[in-house]
Amino acid sequence: MVRVKNGAHRHQRHRKWLKRAKGYVGGRSKLYRTARVAVLRSGRYAYIHRRLKKREMRALWITRLNAAIRMRGLRYGQFIHGLKKAKIDLDRKQLSELAIHDAAGFDAVFDKVKLALAS
Repeated sequence: MVRVKNGAHRHQRHRKWLKRAKGYVGGRSKLYRTARVAVLRSGRYAYIHRRLKKREMRALWITRLNAAIRMRGLRYGQFIHGLKKAKIDLDRKQLSELAIHDAAGFDAVFDKVKLALAS
């Protein structure tokens, strides 16, 4: 039976984890075991926060929309209902961008919504 040594391969595996932990503070970037744990944990947080970012952005768009709509004398829920009745297919991101950067365009959409709600 031949003696099997694992030194070179183990070193490669350790270097791979340490390379991913580059820039971490202290032992997290120098020590294999702590670096590996730190990288795994950071990956988990990155995965979670990529999804949370989408929720947070939608909440921001809704908040901006609500402010713009209330200035014009309607509530957010009524406005969304009016959009559906008027068959206007703009999402919340587009509407909030319109409210911020193109007030005249948003007013046009708002007027159509008001007409749809009145009928």
